[in-house]
Amino acid sequence: LGTKVPNFNLPDVVSGEKITLDTFKDHKALLVMFICQHCPYVKHIETALARIGKDYANQPVGIVAISANDADNYPDDAPPKLKKQAEQLGFVFPYCYDEHQMIAKAFTATCTPDFFLFDDTRKLVYRGQFDDSRPGNTQPITGKDLRTALEAVLSGRSVPLNQKPSAGCNIKWKDL
Repeated sequence: LGTKVPNFNLPDVVSGEKITLDTFKDHKALLVMFICQHCPYVKHIETALARIGKDYANQPVGIVAISANDADNYPDDAPPKLKKQAEQLGFVFPYCYDEHQMIAKAFTATCTPDFFLFDDTRKLVYRGQFDDSRPGNTQPITGKDLRTALEAVLSGRSVPLNQKPSAGCNIKWKDL
């Protein structure tokens, strides 16, 4: 917490446009979500992720999803499949592909899903889970933890420091 957001310049798999940190310069908050197409933890909440995008579309929060998985070894996470996922779910935020995995490393992202919320000074104020729901448990999918953090930033309040880490699939790193 407290670290500055790393700069990035990545292609949106849907539009082909380059998405950078400056894309979100007029937003009070920035949510960066590391997700993918194949992970059961992401599949479990992907409809709710799309809903977050729609629920906050008219709020001053920039949202970007990034997939950094090695698409050579995990072809379900290749850009065409990510584009299909975004279109089927109706993502209203950019969905970028980090082919060289440099952005994921700069963020120290470790799993999918992994959530990073930055305030208006672009300092990290939340790094945690979506909510307590997991594949196979009975907890409802609400996005409570992430929504609580988003609401705090948007209303100028401090984000609670008691943050539960994300659980999911390890990012599939390329062999060096």
